Amino acid sequence: MRLDKLLYCLRFARSRGLAQRWIAEGHIRRNGTRVIRQDQPVGVGDVLTLPLRSKVLPIEIVALPERRGPAAEARECYRELDGVGASAIAGEQDAQEEGPALP
Repeated sequence: MRLDKLLYCLRFARSRGLAQRWIAEGHIRRNGTRVIRQDQPVGVGDVLTLPLRSKVLPIEIVALPERRGPAAEARECYRELDGVGASAIAGEQDAQEEGPALP
């Protein structure tokens, strides 16, 4: 699936045009590499780094959406990597050593 269409279907961009502009400006990373082509293919298992208003959000694609559906349907297609208990960026041991365990 094209990256611009994926960002639109996952509801990170309000339009494909906006997604294409983010990509062309170099704001999106795929598997740690800056993406500047809007037709960049994205598949299951890819990690995208998205700059949002107040934070940078790394996500892993777990399924490709068939359409731009409701937000709940879109959230099932990715998982956030910097959430509570997520340790995909740093190893689990690193996350436990940095601070106290969360209940």
